[in-house]
Amino acid sequence: MRFGIFWASAVCGMLAAPLSAQTNLTAETASPGGSTHLSASHLAEIAGTQGIANVQLTDGQTLTNTVQNVAEGKTDIGSTPHILPFLMSRGVGPYGELGKEKGAELAANLRAITPYTLGIFFLYAYDAKGIDGWNGLEGKKVFNGPPRGGALTNGRTMIELITGLKDGEGYEGMQANWGQAASIINGGEPDAVVLPELFPGSRVATLGASGKMTAWSMPKDVYDSEVMQKYMQAPGSASVELPVAEISQVMGQDWSFVSEDDTFRALATIGGDIVHKDMDEELVYQLVKAYIASLDALKAKAPYGNTVNYDNPALGMCGANPLKYHKGAVRAWEEAGYDIPDCAEDS
Repeated sequence: MRFGIFWASAVCGMLAAPLSAQTNLTAETASPGGSTHLSASHLAEIAGTQGIANVQLTDGQTLTNTVQNVAEGKTDIGSTPHILPFLMSRGVGPYGELGKEKGAELAANLRAITPYTLGIFFLYAYDAKGIDGWNGLEGKKVFNGPPRGGALTNGRTMIELITGLKDGEGYEGMQANWGQAASIINGGEPDAVVLPELFPGSRVATLGASGKMTAWSMPKDVYDSEVMQKYMQAPGSASVELPVAEISQVMGQDWSFVSEDDTFRALATIGGDIVHKDMDEELVYQLVKAYIASLDALKAKAPYGNTVNYDNPALGMCGANPLKYHKGAVRAWEEAGYDIPDCAEDS
């Protein structure tokens, strides 16, 4: 696990930002390389360069712990997939030791400030493997996630809902830690892969450079089915429809995309940055206002910048998702012309 400290004002804004910024904040995020880290690091940078706050950002963190740290007031800003506040609010999963009452109490302290897509689940394989899409997985070895956690659950569920095949019965599931994923896939041991990726993320870009690859959209009839639509509306998940032409353009000639029409359909894991409900409203407003004003710069920092919903604050909110936006964030987003659903606003 990589561990790093990022001083926004000292490192990125020493010349541009006032050295007397009055607020010091702490923040935690995941390892570099994805939309989660990019959002948090950009927020820290903008806060420093504009003299809003000095943000000490620690990366490489386990986000289950980050969410609890924010809820307990130990960390000011944190990154999270939306499933974690949901699980905390019920005292289950990684928060089972908290119990339902304590979990609900802590989850009630969390407020959203910014959105993003963490990854998009789809099937892909090297062309040399000769995989015939979703219908070609029976009896094959499929890399479907880390040894445990939400990614593995989503990967297995997608395969079962689309093909009817279960891990260990209809196909051989293969798991390994995230840091090993690229080398294992590149080594050729799995026949196919179902993982959450970005268009283009660092892993798929590396894999494509080693050989031609094909990715398959979720079949339209399965995507439109009641059971799949219900599954994709669960906290932390969302349905995704992207133009095949757009994906092909950003992914380059090493990748081919298969769909019944011109639309690529998939399941996404979604989340965003969060703060404690008691963070000063004006401070949150200034942070989010500066973040929104610099969205173009944020998107330009990574090739996947336009595909991860940095500018979609309604993403995955309401329903069973207990998260609501901080009042300062609501003010900033709506002032900038974005719509925050009433059910996602802090009362």
